[in-house]
Amino acid sequence: MRLLVIEDDEATAGYILRGLSQHGHVADHAATGRDGLFLADDTGYDALVVDRRLPGLDGLSVVRTLRAAGVKTPVLFLTTLAGLEDRVEGLEAGGDDYLVKPFAFAELLARLQALARRPPLREAPATLRVADLEMNLGQRIVTRGGARIPLQPREFQLLEVLLRHAGQVVTRTMLLEQVWDFHFDPITNVVDTHICRLRARLDRGGDPELIHTVRGAGYLLRAPDPVA
Repeated sequence: MRLLVIEDDEATAGYILRGLSQHGHVADHAATGRDGLFLADDTGYDALVVDRRLPGLDGLSVVRTLRAAGVKTPVLFLTTLAGLEDRVEGLEAGGDDYLVKPFAFAELLARLQALARRPPLREAPATLRVADLEMNLGQRIVTRGGARIPLQPREFQLLEVLLRHAGQVVTRTMLLEQVWDFHFDPITNVVDTHICRLRARLDRGGDPELIHTVRGAGYLLRAPDPVA
């Protein structure tokens, strides 16, 4: 493993670095929060060991800054702060594990190895796509065949749910809950009305229909059948 130890206590840092080296791992060291933040921006580390009480920039601030910058390297907080609230605060700041000093090196190593084995988090798709229909989630733009389709906010939400479940039947109840936040049936045709409007916007110019009604079940968004 390649690790970064952000620890201001020389004795503790030396103990960790020696142990990691003896087990065949490579570790860099930073003695201040700011130095640690600079080094941790390198995404080549398998995990970070971060003390909470650091000079200049505390450990919580280091991890919060890294997470805000999109750095997803696993973080193990190593600290004397042992209270339940301290642990919760560390995990909520973006830490993945929490170990209290004094500690056994064998436990530290086992926890780091477990963190390094975790599969990377999958990024949420920036674009949803079915056939020639595309939805850019970041820019909130919908196009079909390259032509932009203006949608009202509720229509955009409705289409997003259908795209995320493309190829599956989405029930009226699911749409009421996820688009309108109704957890009961308001006895209204609001879903049907919005589906009708959405179809009109998507199928302009005689394009093949994408949203299909499944009688007694709900709605299905799928690519058109191939032309024989």
